[in-house]
Amino acid sequence: SEVMQFLENLAIKSQHQGKQDFKELSDFAASEFKQENLQAWDLAYYSEKLKQSRYAISDEQLRPYFPKDKVVAGLFAVVHKLFGLSITHRAGVDVWHDDVNFYDIVDKAGEKRGSFYLDLYAREKKRGGAWMDVCVGRSQKSDGSIQYPVAYLTCNFNGPVGNNPALFTHNEVVTLFHEFGHGIHHMLSQINASSVACINGVPWDAVELPSQFLENWCWQPEALAFISGHFESGEPLPQEMLDKMLAAKNFQSAMQMLRQLEFSIFDFTMHESFEPKALNNEEHIQQTLDSVRKQYSVVKAPEFNRFQHGFSHIFGGGYSAGYYSYKWAEVLSADAFGLFEEQGIFNEATGHSFLTNILEKGGSEEPSALFQKFRGRAPEIDALLRHCGIEA
Repeated sequence: SEVMQFLENLAIKSQHQGKQDFKELSDFAASEFKQENLQAWDLAYYSEKLKQSRYAISDEQLRPYFPKDKVVAGLFAVVHKLFGLSITHRAGVDVWHDDVNFYDIVDKAGEKRGSFYLDLYAREKKRGGAWMDVCVGRSQKSDGSIQYPVAYLTCNFNGPVGNNPALFTHNEVVTLFHEFGHGIHHMLSQINASSVACINGVPWDAVELPSQFLENWCWQPEALAFISGHFESGEPLPQEMLDKMLAAKNFQSAMQMLRQLEFSIFDFTMHESFEPKALNNEEHIQQTLDSVRKQYSVVKAPEFNRFQHGFSHIFGGGYSAGYYSYKWAEVLSADAFGLFEEQGIFNEATGHSFLTNILEKGGSEEPSALFQKFRGRAPEIDALLRHCGIEA
């Protein structure tokens, strides 16, 4: 199948570097800690030690450069530069907490496009995590007028302390951009049929494209110049810190790639080869996992490991035979961003093309056709490998 070809191709191109990553980790553990024969349960500990020794940069060192007002204004500036949209705060709207703000989005022509509630801080009894949710979708009312979409954008960041503003980690900045990517996919829709407007009707393996796509600007010096600014001095993130951040971003990326591909290939193979009437289904599932691991895993899993029993994504999370969609969305977003790398990361024409071909169309057309209109060709995996620092 096309899905398996895609997954196997990525795995083959990542394997050499994945083995190299593991060898470097094993050598480091042996030389620094006298630890031979690393086991699966050793990896996280020694990986963290190796990462610290190489890059020596922590989230706490980065926090002062990402005060809330600077980050939010920077996010809105990125969206303005890319898509020509203006985002303004609207006072007097009922909100469920004083920390929550309401904003309107207006396009170049002065037309309203949508609105959103922004709820950034953790509070007692608030659900954890970060998400975009639909308050109202876009539709045409019976009198012919348009119901504009409204979104909830919710995070759980630390709030202000004393006289200091809320300070975000770089990971939290990436999270905010990710959720806002989902938000603009919902709010910028120009489709009035509610079943395919906004994110409705967008297939599972394309719904993460706008969110992962927008994350890319969090790593660009040109964008960080106005997304970041020290809360006391206003100085943008120093180049030296950015270099360390970029290097740490791709730490063990091939090993991580192979781990996710192991999950995806196991999920897809298991569903593809499943025979409901077979008598040995329990053995079949274990054998499938063993076979996938033997082929693609860099680190041997312990015999007692029963990962499949807790793989909730595929039996309780809606990802059965669809776990690959995480990786596919990464391919789409990296390849889409590749066009901006070629033409300028704030190129207006490229931004307008992404807006009209991807964000405005909702689920009204096949994503592969929309992507092809934007990119001028079918998706390719090279940009993802390059962004991950994997030399195929």
